[in-house]
Amino acid sequence: MKNNNPKIILAFFSILVGMLIASQIKLQVDLIVPVTIKSFEDTQNEINLINSEIIELNGIIKQKEEELQILENILVDDRNIEDILLEDLKYNMTISGRTTLEGPGIQIVMYDNMDTVIEGFDLNDYIIHDVDILNVINDLKIAGAEAISINDQRVISASEIKCGGPIIRINDRSIATPFVIKAIGDPKLLMASVNAPGTYGDTLRSVFAIGFEPEAKDKVVIPAYIGGFSYKYANSVEEGD
Repeated sequence: MKNNNPKIILAFFSILVGMLIASQIKLQVDLIVPVTIKSFEDTQNEINLINSEIIELNGIIKQKEEELQILENILVDDRNIEDILLEDLKYNMTISGRTTLEGPGIQIVMYDNMDTVIEGFDLNDYIIHDVDILNVINDLKIAGAEAISINDQRVISASEIKCGGPIIRINDRSIATPFVIKAIGDPKLLMASVNAPGTYGDTLRSVFAIGFEPEAKDKVVIPAYIGGFSYKYANSVEEGD
């Protein structure tokens, strides 16, 4: 038997090792994905979406923990059930305007201008319209009014305020001048919202000579809303729908 040529053997193993290295390099190349701006943005969007879901889930967890705490308190003492229900009823009646409220605030007396004739003005400019009442009420709300009434008619989100000839209708009731608007809130802020130069109330008084007399009060009483609620198109949505 002839001896194997060491050069041939070395060459064979060199080729074999080269093939193995080449195959490994090819595998590594296939696994490498180039990073592009779009892929980075897609990944960032996925991260943002996951973070949003985490925040939402944490909010649900907090809500359920509060509900669980309420149930645990009920289990400790059955009398807490009545207290919780009464407290919840009181809160809902308050925010719906079904409760008479009192507190510091202001009172505004408004009446038509029938004495001063202003050249260039129409007769309609001398009387108070629904838009005048609405603008004053909006200014009061922006200033933080917590409850408002007009001639002892509680103003709620469903209240309509519209002209009806020489009168104004609110909560399906007709009221005439003088209009007495009452609002509960910080008297200084409320007064500034209707009395400061450039406000709508100041314009009514100084430009159109409409009677507009705001006054800060230590105690204002806002009566409860006594009308009904009617939903023709709106339907409640169950949790989870």
